[in-house]
Amino acid sequence: MPRFYLKASLAVVATFAVIACSQGPVEAPSVTGTQWTVDTDASELSYVSIKAGEIAEANTFETVTGSVSGEGAATIEIDLASVSTGVDIRDERMRDIFFVVANNPKATVTAQIDPAAFEALGVGESADTTLDGTLSLAGVEAPFQAEVSVTRAGADRIIAVTDKPVIIDAGRFELTDELAQLQELAGLASITPAVPVTFSIAFER
Repeated sequence: MPRFYLKASLAVVATFAVIACSQGPVEAPSVTGTQWTVDTDASELSYVSIKAGEIAEANTFETVTGSVSGEGAATIEIDLASVSTGVDIRDERMRDIFFVVANNPKATVTAQIDPAAFEALGVGESADTTLDGTLSLAGVEAPFQAEVSVTRAGADRIIAVTDKPVIIDAGRFELTDELAQLQELAGLASITPAVPVTFSIAFER
């Protein structure tokens, strides 16, 4: 349940958010010049942790917020305290030991896109794109790239989904010591530092 999953997730989410808000429909009002907001209840950010080389566990972050401006500036925030692993003690360790939410409550993803690039997208249509952004976690910033599919679900709704998992490595965010602490507390032979992150983010205006 590494912290890097969060980041990736954040990074991926921000990426999708930006694209989604930038899309312009053929059969719907233009998406440019309008701010879009993340629909938290309809959005999901997940990651898979691998323990002892063979035990895979699905985890999620239940609170993702953010927006994309009409100019294409996207900011997505992941509430690290909302991590859900399905086990209370694991959630507590992720919050207090791995993420240290008292000092680092959120992970932030930022990106800039060209809204005009999706102006021809109509309701019900989708477009694939590669997004470049920056993920900030625990005081460390790192660039990320995500392949996403953006769908115009309605005149005022866009959904961004990862085409492929985004791989996030704990070492890139200087979280190897925290990961080692989790491994020791759980009595595990290993916890894989690189994890796949996926998401489905809905935006509305």
